[in-house]
Amino acid sequence: MPKIRVAVDAMGGDRAPEEVVAGALAAASESVEPVLFGRQEVLAPLAEGLEIVHADDIVAMDEKPSDVAREKRESSMFAACRAVGEGDAQAVVSAGNTGAMLAAGLLEIRRLPDVHRPAIAVPLPSIGGTSVLIDAGANADARPEHLVQFGHMGSVFVEEILAIADPKVALLSIGEEPEKGNRLVRETHPVLEASHLDFVGNVESRELLAHAADVVVCDGFTGNMALKLMEGTVKTLLDEFRKEVEASPRGKLGGLLIRPAARSLRKRLDPDTYGGAYLLGLRGLVVIAHGSSSRTAIANAITLGAQGAAGNVVERVATRLEEEVAAAPG
Repeated sequence: MPKIRVAVDAMGGDRAPEEVVAGALAAASESVEPVLFGRQEVLAPLAEGLEIVHADDIVAMDEKPSDVAREKRESSMFAACRAVGEGDAQAVVSAGNTGAMLAAGLLEIRRLPDVHRPAIAVPLPSIGGTSVLIDAGANADARPEHLVQFGHMGSVFVEEILAIADPKVALLSIGEEPEKGNRLVRETHPVLEASHLDFVGNVESRELLAHAADVVVCDGFTGNMALKLMEGTVKTLLDEFRKEVEASPRGKLGGLLIRPAARSLRKRLDPDTYGGAYLLGLRGLVVIAHGSSSRTAIANAITLGAQGAAGNVVERVATRLEEEVAAAPG
């Protein structure tokens, strides 16, 4: 069976290129072949046999996506996306500028025919099983039909990657009642009810870490706010708990007793577990990793990309949306 080639933007991210290359080396296997995109002279001493595709330009984390799209089409980020668009790789991973990555995906890989807007699908390591939040940042504004598509794309993710059959889909709101929420949420609720999704109604953000549903849909502004709040809260609580445990001899003794449980909890809630999020709705598979990703997160993001390619996630999304368009009235 041929290896799945994953294009890696080796220059993207706060800890590039060292952590990115180390993650790529860790992810390399008999079935996965990471290919590094970036400056040859910088990557060669680190790469230890991995293929390198030279790209001079680097997209900085603070650059405007519109400027990058005009001026840095030969950057490592755009070159890695182009490899997927041209069929030289089956997935692409970057921990670089998210807005620029969205622009690179749209320009170099392009949208699927029936997709209104690509969306970021983030796995949430919730208690009771993993949920998927979509959109987590690609679209600050959206319409009801976009959120319905997000529900279908998230359902394919859950079915193919998490192996959950017949996923339940919920709408993120400020209350469970259909009349609660802003205009977008109130208008989306009946459209989701009329769709072919297994829609279970509205859920509140406090339920996200308690497995509110298999797929939770929202606009990208709301999703990104919720995601960053959860990540910050979990990190702060775990860090403060560790400080309290280490503050006294009695606390240290108790810490020894609960250490296995604490490690298990930290591992389950650690965003590095999946390493990245799918940008769904394009003609190729894109994985967006956190800007501060460690080598472990990068390795897991590459693995996630390979899993999606092996599971034909892009093809499944295209088929699902084509079926929905064909079944729509008119």
